[in-house]
Amino acid sequence: MAQGKMTWVDWLRVCFGAFMVFVYVGMAVLLAINFFNWDDTSTMKWARWGMAAVFAAYGVYRGYRQVTGQDYYRVRDLEERYGTYADLDSEDDSACNNK
Repeated sequence: MAQGKMTWVDWLRVCFGAFMVFVYVGMAVLLAINFFNWDDTSTMKWARWGMAAVFAAYGVYRGYRQVTGQDYYRVRDLEERYGTYADLDSEDDSACNNK
């Protein structure tokens, strides 16, 4: 496959990754505005704000990895370096059998 050409699987990964970034950040916003009407006790406020911070931080982290492409090119790089399972011969497999 040519470098830079995206297959339909790559597009699905990008779309799903972007969708999940929106889910994480959206959940952080919903928790921050108390959309779920949790109790107003101090313990529940701390839990709600703590979870909102975790969701927001993870959403930003995933968004950064999504934009920089760190999640999707690792597999392709490993295949270029080591080959795929289809490239293995039966002779190469004998080394793994400890005979």
